[in-house]
Amino acid sequence: MAIAEPAGAAAERSAVPCPQDARFIDVHYHVGPDAYLRRHTAATAGSLYADHGGWVVLKNHLGSTAAQAWEARQQGLPVSGSIVLNDLAGGFDLRAVEQAVIQHGEDSGLRLIVHLPTVTGRTHRSRLTRIPSHPLLAGGLRPLTVADDSNALRAEVRELLRAARDLPVVISTGHADGREVRLLVDEAVRLGLPRLMLNQPANPMTGLTCKDLVEVAAAEQVWTEQTALTRLLEYQDWTDFADVLSLLPRVVYSSDLGQPSQMDIEPWLNWSRTSFHEAGLTPERIAEVTHAAPLEMLSL
Repeated sequence: MAIAEPAGAAAERSAVPCPQDARFIDVHYHVGPDAYLRRHTAATAGSLYADHGGWVVLKNHLGSTAAQAWEARQQGLPVSGSIVLNDLAGGFDLRAVEQAVIQHGEDSGLRLIVHLPTVTGRTHRSRLTRIPSHPLLAGGLRPLTVADDSNALRAEVRELLRAARDLPVVISTGHADGREVRLLVDEAVRLGLPRLMLNQPANPMTGLTCKDLVEVAAAEQVWTEQTALTRLLEYQDWTDFADVLSLLPRVVYSSDLGQPSQMDIEPWLNWSRTSFHEAGLTPERIAEVTHAAPLEMLSL
């Protein structure tokens, strides 16, 4: 259970960290500055993941963490980045994605995660205690969805998926609802998109169970993210959480943490170890969902 074994003293930093050498990869961790206050900066989070032998992918609802990740790696920290295509970041504008790819650099050997919008305007009362990070965010972010009023994928979304075939990226479904996720999977398969990640599908805004995912995530280029946070907030019952981790192909386990009201990185690792044991995961399956699968999804 490599994910749960703390490294003790900080490992000696190398000039360019290698994700293949990490003991686990967390593809979803929030740092500041973000839409809400966060526990850590990119550098402090990267240092903590390094102390535990891990690799972290930073996420930010305001837009891109690509430049933060690049700078952290120059300090020898095991960090890569993502961009969230909310309205404030330019929405589905391909130029925003290309800029983030350039800022992300090539030294990590990993794809940039491109999250489709996470602010969609759908009714959902979060159980998180969240404090906006800036007065301009007091009214929230303007919503954006991947489907139009006719329940079809927007033309600019289809064009983005088409362009993504030739970019070093993983497209994430963001907070699309269950119907939109199915549209995105169908389009990804039709276009031959190499990587599509179902972003925390147990979240109430998406609402897909393990039973749903057996069919939805069947295509070989589709990866399912299982976050700790959906279980910690009790959006997902224990059986579904354990079934996703145990039964589905191409599962990537992540934290979705970074909120000051939630547990820090080391307690999450300990909680994960206990949860994996209670779910009956073998050491081989733990290594798969915490390292092998995320590395395969992110690798070029």
